[in-house]
Amino acid sequence: MTFNEFVFYFFSTILILAALGVITARNPVHAALLLVLAFFTSAAIWVQLQAEFLAVALVLVYVGAVMVLFLFVVMMLDINMARLREGFWNYLPLGALVALLLVAEMVLVLGGQYAGFAGAPAPPPLPAGYSNTKELGRLVYTEYVYPFEIAAVILLVAIVAAIALTLRRRKQTKHQDPARQTSVRREDRVRIVSMPSEKRD
Repeated sequence: MTFNEFVFYFFSTILILAALGVITARNPVHAALLLVLAFFTSAAIWVQLQAEFLAVALVLVYVGAVMVLFLFVVMMLDINMARLREGFWNYLPLGALVALLLVAEMVLVLGGQYAGFAGAPAPPPLPAGYSNTKELGRLVYTEYVYPFEIAAVILLVAIVAAIALTLRRRKQTKHQDPARQTSVRREDRVRIVSMPSEKRD
């Protein structure tokens, strides 16, 4: 076994254990921390596969922004775990079907010698001045510019829809009007009552 294979299997083992910990952890904070570990390990594997841009994007976007925000929300909210587990048996058949499909796909990929992938040639070595970030930008903005723009429009529509659903008026929602608060006079809120002083015996 070469050193690269050892590093790959080492990070793959950590990634699988972290992913199993995410779905089996009872504490949501522990699950979020294990997911951060899984993201970091995936980034390390991408660096080994010479995809440095994807590794850096994974760490900066998911670990640095999404997971930190998710962890902050989980720690600030009082999550009722008993209520979350109420619908476990209802979603178990669909979850088991998805899990079986994922296991079948992983077996197909990992057992490449039985699927005809063993004879696939190794990727050629890259030249000295090669930059996968530059190549990725060239492909995105030349050959795949229209799918990229369509994906951007879909994400924009999703953001606008999420904001519209959040800002819709509900009967039970309480809100404040800053204009009315700043225009309030003292006479509207405070009433001074003049009472004669009393002498205690």
